Amino acid sequence: MAEPVQAVIFDYGGVMTNPIRSIVGSWIQRDGIDPASFSEAMRDWLGADAPDGNPVHLLETGELPIEEFDRHLAARLRTIQGGVVDPVGLSDSLFSGMHPDEDMFDLVDQLRALDIIVGLLSNSWGNGYPRARLDDAFDFVVISGEVRMRKPNLDIYQHCLAGLGVAAGCSVFVDDAEQNLDGARRAGMRAIRHTGPPQTRAELTELGIAIPDRRSSA
Repeated sequence: MAEPVQAVIFDYGGVMTNPIRSIVGSWIQRDGIDPASFSEAMRDWLGADAPDGNPVHLLETGELPIEEFDRHLAARLRTIQGGVVDPVGLSDSLFSGMHPDEDMFDLVDQLRALDIIVGLLSNSWGNGYPRARLDDAFDFVVISGEVRMRKPNLDIYQHCLAGLGVAAGCSVFVDDAEQNLDGARRAGMRAIRHTGPPQTRAELTELGIAIPDRRSSA
């Protein structure tokens, strides 16, 4: 029998915020980026066969300044007219449409009210975090660039678990990227692929967490 859930750990971008797909899609449309050029760069830097030490890996571990990353990314992109992309402020523009998902912050509050420990584990792309809010909402916050580790490597999950003071088998990790969930499973954690607040809430309930339905009590 599985251990009762003592802790739930959440990714940030695409889980505690609006979906990454919509963030990127809005940026591509607004700035006239050729979507194929962005997809190709992400396959090369984030795919299963991506070499260690590529610009995304170095950015996420805090080893590459955001301005330098923007130059690497701009060099891989083109506009829909085939033109060059200005690297200045590129990442800021990419993430300008990101905003918190209030339903997910509500879920975190409900879990804490049930004495479930909650953590945040995020790979940083140099974009800003609402840090005061996160520190208030979560028991422990791990940002990859601050600890020089990144998902899906085992060490960052172990660091987060140690900070929360829970065993892997008593924890659940929620992320929108399958490779990060695979890393959590290798660390011994249970994993939920996030597609939206109702689905994540339902899967946590299936794991035995008695989350109240606030809509029915309103």
